[in-house]
Amino acid sequence: MSFVYEEEKIMEFLLQNKSEFEEYLLSEAVNVRDKIEEILLIGNVDLLNNAHKLIRYIVEQNETDMIAFAEQEGVTWATHSLTLSFKLEWIQAIRRTLWTFLYEFESAKVVFSESKTFFELEKKVNEKVDVFLKSFFVSYSDYKDKLILAQQNLVENLSVPIIPVTSTTCVLPLIGTIDNTRIQIIEEKVLQEIGKLRIQTLILDLSGIIEMEVEIINDLLKILDGTAMMGCKAVVTGLRPEVVTKMIRSGVQIENRAETKGTLQQALKDYLVVT
Repeated sequence: MSFVYEEEKIMEFLLQNKSEFEEYLLSEAVNVRDKIEEILLIGNVDLLNNAHKLIRYIVEQNETDMIAFAEQEGVTWATHSLTLSFKLEWIQAIRRTLWTFLYEFESAKVVFSESKTFFELEKKVNEKVDVFLKSFFVSYSDYKDKLILAQQNLVENLSVPIIPVTSTTCVLPLIGTIDNTRIQIIEEKVLQEIGKLRIQTLILDLSGIIEMEVEIINDLLKILDGTAMMGCKAVVTGLRPEVVTKMIRSGVQIENRAETKGTLQQALKDYLVVT
């Protein structure tokens, strides 16, 4: 017996049994069933309507629209941080429910199809469900990576707040711990902003830095050298005794690289001139 794929008859059968299909689907997705309203509220995701849309794409073998739908779903779930385990359970429940109703569809025929025919039908369904899942997870992962990168960039910008006080003078107040990663971010941001804002005087306030390793101090000196190379004068304020002691003991000299002031207020008094 040759395999005949009857998509129109299958869709007609599923529409006729829509209520039964939804009831069976919800019984298969036990954990998701109780979260349907919550997911709708959080992400405006109508799971039941989306299930019918996916089933139509699967039955009609409409892979192009199904992939686009999967990618859209991936972005939505990533944006609203919806639980992936719920999505996986829901899709697998759709798969099992569709199999069950396809079996009923075949059983309702006057002449029941041989097992090979049903196997070929099941294979078509499985292939499309797997394509949907792959497209969804790739889209989810890619968008999530973009969100994480955007958040990292935001954190980096907040950790290196270069504040213009005049058209040519900016202040960089540093607070907390400076490690290798952060000093690299500081270097990149400082040099970029000097060129972008045409900064002539950059005041680095270190009063919020309690401790600084010698390696980081040396990296800071390199930043001061780079600042000078770009034609910008560096002024360092707020050096704490602990940091100064460490500089002295390690033989580090900052005076020939930057002007130093005791406090940020002193520096601003000297350089806060509107130009």
